[in-house]
Amino acid sequence: MNFQDMPKVELHTHLEGCAPPEFIRMLAKEKGLDLSGIFNADGTYAYRDFDHFLEVYEAACTTLQGPQDFYRLTKAVLEESASHGVVYQETFISPDFCGGGDLGAWREYLAAMEEAAAEADRDLGITLRGIVTVIRHFGPEAGKPAAHCGVETFGGFVRGFGMAGGEMVGRPADYSYLFDQAREAGMPLHCHAGEWGGPSMVQETLDHLKVDRIGHGIGAIDDPALVQRLADSGVTLEVCPGSNVFLGAVDSWESHPIQKLRDAGVKVTVSTDDPPFFGTTMTREYEMLNKTFGWTKPDFDEVNRTALAAAFCDDATRQTIAKRLDIA
Repeated sequence: MNFQDMPKVELHTHLEGCAPPEFIRMLAKEKGLDLSGIFNADGTYAYRDFDHFLEVYEAACTTLQGPQDFYRLTKAVLEESASHGVVYQETFISPDFCGGGDLGAWREYLAAMEEAAAEADRDLGITLRGIVTVIRHFGPEAGKPAAHCGVETFGGFVRGFGMAGGEMVGRPADYSYLFDQAREAGMPLHCHAGEWGGPSMVQETLDHLKVDRIGHGIGAIDDPALVQRLADSGVTLEVCPGSNVFLGAVDSWESHPIQKLRDAGVKVTVSTDDPPFFGTTMTREYEMLNKTFGWTKPDFDEVNRTALAAAFCDDATRQTIAKRLDIA
């Protein structure tokens, strides 16, 4: 079975976290920045644990200093994704890294990303949409400018609002104002939860932020009542198995709960998160799901149908992607 060429929908990626290491090294050289400390000898990203990963991630982002850099980044990311069969991708984009929360600057960065995405759609057959994301470990007050940027640019390329970053900073209720603001603007909502915080973090995220999708969410498996709530509500989980294994959120592929969640009726999808940081691709995710749980084309077709139904895109785009997937 050729997993690489199989058409795929991917809902959980971070634009900067998808940057190939060689791309970041190239930008660092162009700008005279010494980022040698964030790379291993083989050229891959180097970090010790999740907290250090966040530091390395933000160090890599220092090379991205203007809209043109984000144009180039978007092109590089989509070329890589398309090579692994991805036909539709949603990515988290943060005004904090694109103009520091200034709306005027954010619009310029956004225009550059949109231009690159349109070219990739035309040339590579991959469609990209953005989810404006506040950075949790920056704190709720710091999230207000980013949320404002999201609300003001919602529609077209920007399809939703969410939160990423250090999950154990604060509690979901601390950020409810930001999500209320986005909800009032009609934005679909996402939040990272349950990768590290266990079922209580998933529960509180559902209660206080009222999201449509949860990034990861795997900690829910330890609370049967919560699993049933997810199944009954139809909230979709953006599961990133390779990322979870690589970071140690679970011990192994064999112990990953994606199959148990799916068997319980929870809507699950498959994504790579930050693929070059975690040594994965969508092809590898499919290969490992096949090897570990015996998933075959009908399973992947079902997961892609689930992902497309949960995507934050408009109906016209959804119909276009359905044709690319060619699944009943």
